Amino acid sequence: MRSVIRYSEAFKLQVLRELEAGKFASGAAAARAYGISGSGMVRYWARKYGKMPLLGKVVRVETPKEVNEVQELRKRVRQLEKALVDAEIDRRLEAAYVRIACRVAGIKDVDDFKKKHVGKV
Repeated sequence: MRSVIRYSEAFKLQVLRELEAGKFASGAAAARAYGISGSGMVRYWARKYGKMPLLGKVVRVETPKEVNEVQELRKRVRQLEKALVDAEIDRRLEAAYVRIACRVAGIKDVDDFKKKHVGKV
C-alpha cells in the first residue's frame, strides 16, 4: 500500500512564495528541490491558490508571414536532408565503383591510385 503525503497549507504557500520570488525556474524545479511527489502537484497548488502566472505559460504570437516562413524553412530543411542522403549514396557508390575498377585493373593500392588520378577525368 502506498502512503499518502499531506502537505500543510503553510508549506504549499511557502513553495509558491519561493517560486514567485524566482528561487526556482519552474514548478517542477521546486518539486524536485523539496522532494514533492507528483509532477503536477505544484501546478495544482498554483491553480488552487490563484498563482497560475507563476508557472510561466508562454504564449507566442506570430504573424501569418512568420508562420509561412517557419513552414518554408522546415520544408527547405527536409529538402536539404534528402539531398544530403542522395549525395552520401552517390559518394558510396562511386567509392565502391573505384574499388571494383581497381581490382579489375589489377591495382592493389586504391588510395595511391586515387591520389595520382584526382581530377583527371
